[in-house]
Amino acid sequence: MAEARIRRGGAARMSSAKGRGAGRAWRGRALKRQSWVDRLIEHLPVSEATLQRMASWAIVGIFGAILVAIAMFLGLPEIARQQAADIAARAGFEVEKVEVRGVERMDELPVYNIALGQVDRSMLSLDLPHVRAEMLKLGWVKDARISRRLPDTLVVDIVERDPVAVWQHDGQLHLIDVSGVVLQTVSASAMPDLPLVVGPNANRQTAGLNKLMENAPALKPMLAGATWVGNRRWDLRFQSGETLSLPEGDTQSASALVNFARMDGVNRLLGRGIVKFDMRDPDRFVLRLPQGRVEEKPVEAATSAAASAEGEEG
Repeated sequence: MAEARIRRGGAARMSSAKGRGAGRAWRGRALKRQSWVDRLIEHLPVSEATLQRMASWAIVGIFGAILVAIAMFLGLPEIARQQAADIAARAGFEVEKVEVRGVERMDELPVYNIALGQVDRSMLSLDLPHVRAEMLKLGWVKDARISRRLPDTLVVDIVERDPVAVWQHDGQLHLIDVSGVVLQTVSASAMPDLPLVVGPNANRQTAGLNKLMENAPALKPMLAGATWVGNRRWDLRFQSGETLSLPEGDTQSASALVNFARMDGVNRLLGRGIVKFDMRDPDRFVLRLPQGRVEEKPVEAATSAAASAEGEEG
């Protein structure tokens, strides 16, 4: 009996020893794994508590992003926005008045139509950039600023374009600005006191014409109109009835106009019945006289040619 107990006891002690050995091995492996994680954490510039908080916020952020994506998929933000706009409109925050400022020449009615013609007129959800873009489509509008004045007024500040000429094209007359933008159609009976430019694409050459006339300030007030010929050069028409044909090219036309202004200042070429002056050839000055007569002189002799033309008319 004693021997049996000794065997059982020995077996128990052996099992315990084996268990303790296995436990030490498991704890060793656990310590080994823990020390690897610990070494990784030690190399990070944050504490373990901070990492735990960051992980918690990351989980919250992921769930929040999922909820937002679901809401956007179902259209909930747009529904909420529309509901807020409806509530604001019922509370009196809806566009009922439009105040237009800065208008001197243009018709204000298109501005009112755009401002009051929006589908959503809630003061809170009105798309101001869209309204401004629609305003800029109006020919007269160079710039526009749109602002709200609660509870129900939309304020529109307009910067108008300045008309500088009338463009005749395809049998119609159009008021244009210096960049050639068509402002509005005008009738022949209501022509403004502005130069008339004629020809295809002549409106796009208005800035160049203004720059050209700056070379001869004395002639600029006498200009009645200009024809853009062959999409390359100008024929100028003066209020006294004469036409001046200039060469093509910015430099060449400016030089010819300066020479003509100098000759007119010396001998008053304009207003003496000469039908046309032709300076397309830089070396020749051609005068078309009444009754179809034509005289051609070197540019240097232009003054004497004009004098002889005056004697013949007398």
